Amino acid sequence: LAIVLGGDGSILRAARQMASCQLPVLGVNMGKLGFLADVATEALETVLPQVASGQCRVVSHLMFQASVMRNGSPLASVLGLNETAILGGPPYHMLNIDLYVDAQLATTYSCDGLIISTPVGSTAHSLSAGGPILRKNLPAFVISPISPHTLTVRPVVDAADNTYEMAVQNPGEAPSAVVDG
Repeated sequence: LAIVLGGDGSILRAARQMASCQLPVLGVNMGKLGFLADVATEALETVLPQVASGQCRVVSHLMFQASVMRNGSPLASVLGLNETAILGGPPYHMLNIDLYVDAQLATTYSCDGLIISTPVGSTAHSLSAGGPILRKNLPAFVISPISPHTLTVRPVVDAADNTYEMAVQNPGEAPSAVVDG
């Protein structure tokens, strides 16, 4: 058991630090919202003995491995719990992002950025971009374009057992890949 004191950001950081050795996490909310860290500090004295005696349930969350590649070479690989986003940078302009699903081109988005989120992440950046909220145990991802150029482009929900790739056309030096904020 890992006890994480803080907010949801602290839990995201702990999940990344545990990497492939994930432990159940008891999140004690010392932040603001506490979607993931839902035990209030004043309740810890009551909750901790219950957890220690097994009077609790462990909820598993979908996680993903995100890798950044440039010219076929890996630059970074990060474990995530919320989302992966491709975001533009200065000089700001619309990005053209190809989305591949299982190595097949699905579509090209013309937008300010693209978010692929887990059910846990569906209540974060994806929701702000107009994406739906997914049930926490749904094995799916939400693909949400940020300010798409075309009004008919909407968020999409797809199966979690697929491999998703985002490729920025003519990336230059500006775009960033951001995992869990």
